[in-house]
Amino acid sequence: MSTQSTSAENKSAEKVPMIATSAVLVESEQVPEGTKLIKGYDFENGVDYSALLATYLTTGFQASNFGRAVEIINHMCSWRLSDDPLPQDANTEDPENSVEHRNGVKCKIFLGYTSNLVSSGIRESIRYLVKNKLVHVLVSTAGGVEEDFIKCLAPTYLGDFHLKGRELRSKGLNRIGNLIVPNDNYCKFEDWIVPIFDQMLKEQNEQGVVWTPSKVIHRLGKEINHPDSIYYWAYKNNIPVYCPAITDGSLGDMLYFHSYRSPGLVIDVVQDIRAMNSEAVYAKKTGVIILGGGLVKHHICNANLMRNGADYAVFVNTAQEFDGSDAGARPDEAVSWGKIKADAESVKVYADASLVFPLLVAQTFAQTK
Repeated sequence: MSTQSTSAENKSAEKVPMIATSAVLVESEQVPEGTKLIKGYDFENGVDYSALLATYLTTGFQASNFGRAVEIINHMCSWRLSDDPLPQDANTEDPENSVEHRNGVKCKIFLGYTSNLVSSGIRESIRYLVKNKLVHVLVSTAGGVEEDFIKCLAPTYLGDFHLKGRELRSKGLNRIGNLIVPNDNYCKFEDWIVPIFDQMLKEQNEQGVVWTPSKVIHRLGKEINHPDSIYYWAYKNNIPVYCPAITDGSLGDMLYFHSYRSPGLVIDVVQDIRAMNSEAVYAKKTGVIILGGGLVKHHICNANLMRNGADYAVFVNTAQEFDGSDAGARPDEAVSWGKIKADAESVKVYADASLVFPLLVAQTFAQTK
């Protein structure tokens, strides 16, 4: 027998190295009972969109975060004060402690969204919620307010992300992502809003009206008198709309020009911060749904700090937390600040809200109407 064949036989008789077996064949602990199994939708059952979306919870990754968001929003919608036991020392003769009253007290739902979502078709999803009184407090940016009114005056068009800025500028066309807004739309907005500002200034001077951003938006919702408008329905249903940066957009441009033509109109932000914080402080239970980040996210979360945190929270945005931005922060960071309760139900869905929010509405609010 050759030396080569003897060496091969000896190697085949060797045992697998213990370090390799111990590394690869690690014994598993028992997975806790009741843990969900990963399983997606079976298209052999045909196309059933509701059933498809229901399987997202057990699909994994961001689909499961979406499924968790559906659960949390449904919990917001279904909660009643009667779900919580009365304190032992509660006065049972107090009408506010009656079963009837407690059954009528709902979770107060704050909805925040950035301006680009109102420019997009997400506007219609938001309007549906406001028209049907399914949310209770709105927070947006100046753009998130003015774009709603502008769309009642003139349309926004579908364009392309790659259209050249230089060419668009020469044509008087403004690009928001892949949306196109003709500059004439803002001229129509100015023609509509300036006479309203004139009247507001008159009421301030003659009647002592103190205008706040929320009062301005309420008035504009009344004046637009258009069923396509989010803020028309907010006005009709007396749903407050807070916009702490109301000058940061075309509304600010109009106020700037108006301050030269007819100086003196004052908008008080201090009254609104008190009103906004009170929305949270005096609520028995709060839920927050925040689409996008920045100002709207912080404003809602900070108001809930005043009650030691929200009880439910759903964030939808694409921002990451590595840069320390508020937009990128996960709900757990807000817990550290007292803006979300330590035992709250919360989730962040890393996704474009234009894809996700209509599906969330379909699986939650639209089912409870």
